[in-house]
Amino acid sequence: MVNFRKYISGVTVLAAGFLFAQSTVSTVLYSQNYDNKTSLNLPSPAAYVEKAILSPKELVDISVNTMMTDPVLKNATWGFVVYDPKTKKIISSYNENTPLVPASTTKLLTTETAMSMLGENYRWMTQLEYSGEIDENGTLNGNLYIVGSGDPSLGTNKAGAWSYKDIVSDFAGGMAREGIKKVNGDIIIQTALFKGNASVLPENVVWLENNNYYLPVGTTREINPANEKLIVKKSMNPAADKRFFYVSPYANKMVYAEKYEGNGTLTTKLPDAPAFLANSFRATLVKSGVAVTGKVTPKMTDASPEVRKMISAYKSPTLGDIIYYTNQRSDNSLAEALLKTVAFQKIGDQTSESGRIVVNDHLKDIAFDLEGLNYMDGSGLSRSNHVTPISQVKFLTSLMDEKFYKTYFNSLPIGGQSGTLKGMFIGEGNGQVFAKTGTLNKVKTLAGYLKTNSGRTLVFSLMVNNYAGSVGQVKSKMETILKPALDL
Repeated sequence: MVNFRKYISGVTVLAAGFLFAQSTVSTVLYSQNYDNKTSLNLPSPAAYVEKAILSPKELVDISVNTMMTDPVLKNATWGFVVYDPKTKKIISSYNENTPLVPASTTKLLTTETAMSMLGENYRWMTQLEYSGEIDENGTLNGNLYIVGSGDPSLGTNKAGAWSYKDIVSDFAGGMAREGIKKVNGDIIIQTALFKGNASVLPENVVWLENNNYYLPVGTTREINPANEKLIVKKSMNPAADKRFFYVSPYANKMVYAEKYEGNGTLTTKLPDAPAFLANSFRATLVKSGVAVTGKVTPKMTDASPEVRKMISAYKSPTLGDIIYYTNQRSDNSLAEALLKTVAFQKIGDQTSESGRIVVNDHLKDIAFDLEGLNYMDGSGLSRSNHVTPISQVKFLTSLMDEKFYKTYFNSLPIGGQSGTLKGMFIGEGNGQVFAKTGTLNKVKTLAGYLKTNSGRTLVFSLMVNNYAGSVGQVKSKMETILKPALDL
């Protein structure tokens, strides 16, 4: 917290400077030509005097102290730190060691773990294969196999991923190249990544707000697809009745159901994309005149696998592309999928619980400041997530020496220009703030990098919990706190 004693001696000077500047500016600006026109919208002379007397650091400190009594923040729990990555020293801070709910800035940890473990050029493969033989009439006496690897972007168009239609078209083209005109067998879905992958939602997830339930990832088996309804556009009025929002494995779109027929426990898993792809593929083949005598069936394990040949292979966008999409749009489903992917790669068990173990172990390995850390999910939807502002900035500082730093940095929204920061820092700070945002009910967070007017790169974290007023008001206060730091 800032001590104002050292500024007392400057108050008199500031006041005198203000009076002098006000009279001088008014004399210089006065002209009879403007007597009958609207007054000029000029910056306050006091602002110039204040900047001339106080250093940028002092202005940041004053901004922080002023916010302590602001009606929006005075009863909130919040923390702030701006940090110099070169000197490894704090420039200004408030409650920097207080554990706070980070909301979607949790994705900073999730995406970095994935990039560190898998590499920015990692891709998921989804292959079409066949067993058996193709006779002289083009009949495949064998099975088709769709072999997935847990691609979280499959069929979504996210990050440049192909749509289901495009993948199906590519697979059908592969069938034509092989001369297959009929399939005398089944279409088998094979991917161990989806075996028994059902887990309870992360502890204390903010999925019941405004009387609606939200599942951060995937599907729930207990909701009958007959009850699914596509989400109406933005004009939809808030519903008084409870609605269950989730990603449908049948329509591959965000849907809601008004009726829940389960046993009281909602479960979540990765969207069952291979099943949707396989069924779409079969329907397309049949419509195009390629008969399939068998059915679509899953086969997670195979003690005696058939000899198979590859027809076609679809590669996902790179992990770097997917992380860019995840951080720019704060995509919860991709973040949770990345958590399960690192779990499978490290432990062989693709569950959220294993993912938490992997991320926590990784953070220990890279000497993350674990004081106050509680990492509960990959997306930041859980209010049980906690992290301190100082640990966030030290973590972000450490990444500046990593080989994937440029890709990671470029994934962050830019103030006034892109992603979830497009609506902030439209004036001052435009193009200078590179940060991940976080938003929950009465939680607003921001953590990332700041390019100052003098060309320095600083690291900052600003987390506000339990604020008063609207989210727009707290965003405005966050801008007020950070703007003086542009002159550091």
